[in-house]
Amino acid sequence: MTEKLYYIDSYIKEFSANVVSLTEEENFIKCVLDKTAFFPTEGGQSCDFGTIGDAKVTEVKEKDGIITHFLDKAPSASVDVICRIDWKRRFRNMQNHSGEHIVSGLLHSIYGFENVGFHLGSEDVTIDFNGILNEDQLSEIEYKANEAIIKNIEIIAKFPTKEQADKIEYRSKMEISENLRVVTIDGYDICACCAPHVRHTGEIGLIKFLDSIHYKGGTRLHIKCGFDALSDYSMHYRNTKTISNLLSAKQEEVYSAVCRLSQALNDEKAKSSELRAEILRLKTEKLEYCKGNRLIFEKDADMNFLRNYVNVALKSTAEICAAFSGDDNIGYKYIIASETVDLKSRAKEINSALKGNGGGKTNMIQGSVSASEAEIRAYFDN
Repeated sequence: MTEKLYYIDSYIKEFSANVVSLTEEENFIKCVLDKTAFFPTEGGQSCDFGTIGDAKVTEVKEKDGIITHFLDKAPSASVDVICRIDWKRRFRNMQNHSGEHIVSGLLHSIYGFENVGFHLGSEDVTIDFNGILNEDQLSEIEYKANEAIIKNIEIIAKFPTKEQADKIEYRSKMEISENLRVVTIDGYDICACCAPHVRHTGEIGLIKFLDSIHYKGGTRLHIKCGFDALSDYSMHYRNTKTISNLLSAKQEEVYSAVCRLSQALNDEKAKSSELRAEILRLKTEKLEYCKGNRLIFEKDADMNFLRNYVNVALKSTAEICAAFSGDDNIGYKYIIASETVDLKSRAKEINSALKGNGGGKTNMIQGSVSASEAEIRAYFDN
């Protein structure tokens, strides 16, 4: 059994330990110490990183009470090895996990919802609840969660005896018969938990709800806490500032400015659509009847324009009407249609000859080719 120093003090950043075993695998070394402050991947939370001697810790796992550290190489020493926790990562995890306890405890006490899923990853924290929450309810919980931070409540983690545990009402996703560890945030949450936490709620700093979706009949909530919430705010602030500069609008007026820009863009799209329709009419109104294959080349046309062009031109085409958009450097997208040729069975031959790919129905296919205009013309002229 590995002695778990993170149960003694979650703020241990450096410690010394003895190597119990080293096992060499193909791309890493598996190292077991007599004691460790490295928290393993467990309970939805990712593990600690850091160093053991001069080796980097890239993963930590626990099985049957034995904690295994995955290293990039074997440490040069085996006795009194200096081990260091990646404290920035550890403290981030503690802030987020302690914040999650407050949120889950509030939702349990106020709405009776259970936390049925939890993941503390590199991007954010996701929590799954077995009930539907609306925006007003989420705003209420977010506000109350941050009130808990302001109160700077002590977070206490203890291993109660069986007799003590029988008298405690605590949250837990499973029945725990031994080694029960209970984390208490007075007035907010009592929960079975094996992970490191901050000492006081004030150290969480901030709890910010990012997003929520309906998930498996309940609610999946995305949150960030502490320094992660600060980083998220800083990123959004930079983006908003950049957008406000581009739009020549105050930051608080960005939404209105984007709405105006979106409406202007929709107006331009409508005008553009009218112009394309007029261009198509002018291009097709005097089309002469084609006894063989008709080829159309439009350098910058989109697929809708090509399709409309082909649909009109096909009425005066005996065999195949093929429209291409692009140039010899970037290749061509195509729409090919016919009322007399089975294009579905012909598609493989066309793509093979013109170095392309695509397909479709009997009367119309679409795709792209890398052949030159001259090669395309030569193929359809045969």
